[in-house]
Amino acid sequence: MSNKKLARRTRLKRSIAGKITVSAERPRLVVFRSNSEIYAQIIDDLKGITVCSASTLDSELSKVKDTKVAKAAMVGKKIAEKAQASGISKVVFDRNGYLYHGRVKNLADAAREGGLQF
Repeated sequence: MSNKKLARRTRLKRSIAGKITVSAERPRLVVFRSNSEIYAQIIDDLKGITVCSASTLDSELSKVKDTKVAKAAMVGKKIAEKAQASGISKVVFDRNGYLYHGRVKNLADAAREGGLQF
């Protein structure tokens, strides 16, 4: 990633982090996007633990041959399932400095369809 892009994303991350308020009832759903993969994890910032996570590298998703956008939707459904199993229904969405379109948007929409509220 070029220095200019990295600086822009870092600035956006700080801006977003200042607006997000996390509570015990609403942990943070964080998205990380690389060129080929996408990762999502639900973090309880008050306890400092990761409650659950899902990515395209998971065993059942890594075997699927599909587009990156479609895989992002699968990750969104998977993280919603794991969150429901952990007893979490409401989260705060942290797009981590990425623009809300494409893979990030598909992951969020699939997580909403899976039962998460944000």
